[in-house]
Amino acid sequence: VVSTQSTGTQVTGSNSSFQNFVFTMRFVIFLSLLLCGCFGKGKVKKQIKQIRSELNDLGGALETIEAKVETCEDKMEAVEDRCKAFEKIWHLGMNIDPADGHLFGYTVGWATGVNIGKDEEAFTKDYLSGGVWDEPANYIAIVRHQQGVVDAVKVFKFRHWGASLSTRFGLKNMNPGRQIVTKGGPIQESIADDAQNMTDDPIFSVGGDLAFNWAYHNNGCRIALTGGHLSEANVNDDNTHGLGIDFYGDPLTNKAWSYPGNAVDASVIQDCSLVEGCKNLRLQGKNGGAVYGSYAIYVSMYAETFPKPGYKLGLEIEM
Repeated sequence: VVSTQSTGTQVTGSNSSFQNFVFTMRFVIFLSLLLCGCFGKGKVKKQIKQIRSELNDLGGALETIEAKVETCEDKMEAVEDRCKAFEKIWHLGMNIDPADGHLFGYTVGWATGVNIGKDEEAFTKDYLSGGVWDEPANYIAIVRHQQGVVDAVKVFKFRHWGASLSTRFGLKNMNPGRQIVTKGGPIQESIADDAQNMTDDPIFSVGGDLAFNWAYHNNGCRIALTGGHLSEANVNDDNTHGLGIDFYGDPLTNKAWSYPGNAVDASVIQDCSLVEGCKNLRLQGKNGGAVYGSYAIYVSMYAETFPKPGYKLGLEIEM
């Protein structure tokens, strides 16, 4: 900003000097003509006409320079505004609290991007920021936290840059769904030394890349990892685990057939296939299931790293 203002001031000063120069030149030429007026009147008239033409050209050039300076100043202001986009800032898109009584499941908020919850309760209850949901994003961070204090974090780089979460979770990407949206696994993984329940956490106990909109039979899981079990499209095994789940509905059209009965904020990694007769699913915050923490979802255009465990979260985090 300082450089822009300084440059503008210097250019304006240059314009003023140029105007003074033109005025001085006109005065000098006028005096010269007075002194030489008695010699070769016809030739002098021709020279006067030529000099006047050249001075007019100088005046036109001055106007052109002034116009170009104004254009440059406008462009500099536009560049200054765009530079803000290059700041490495994380924005909170969603917070999933399996213990607050509200259920995101598969169908609530993800596809519509409607605002849910309040900013002041963003880390103690379910929360969704519609504005952030619509922001283009190149990076995503999934953060497990305890009342806003980071417990564990994974950062991923999206395979396709610039799309918003609204687009990635929207209806057009739900049929057939089943997208692997990152490549190469997490670019950052940080876990607190004293973090609990890490052996079957849906995000931090398995490796691989992020899978979005994992639709299979009449089930769907919004966020899973490829290191866990990803059910085949036509298999009704209730055995893909992660965040944002519904075990009875139409995941291709965002329809829940028994909300909130079969909706789940977060499950745990387990091998409990309905096809093999297993019906004792372990789910965070439901049926007496333990809650491992809340899960915050952040996005950024340019931030590649996220604060380490112990950090106190905010709606925006500048790196």
